[in-house]
Amino acid sequence: MYDQTRAQQPADRPSDSAGQGGTGPQALLPSDGRAEIARRLGHAVNTFADSPREALEEAEGAFDAATAQLADALAERRRVLRAGWADLDPETRSAELRFALREYREITGRLLRV
Repeated sequence: MYDQTRAQQPADRPSDSAGQGGTGPQALLPSDGRAEIARRLGHAVNTFADSPREALEEAEGAFDAATAQLADALAERRRVLRAGWADLDPETRSAELRFALREYREITGRLLRV
């Protein structure tokens, strides 16, 4: 049986990501965005028997919304990360650069596990 709550939890739990104290990686999509996409997808599944084509169109729309939100969230995450290190002197700010590298590694690793 599909457990929606469990499926929305992160698959990995790094020791500390962006100062979150071991609570797992930061969600890429806001909870309201995830909830709306899940609602739309659930509605599509539940209405498939009565109207398969409309259900598939709704599922496709939910997928499109999820991918668009993910692309936007990743672009914003990249922008914030780059702003944190782009203007730093590498000789005097190695700790900040190391943190940025860990963040890039964490998010890229999550993408590779999708």
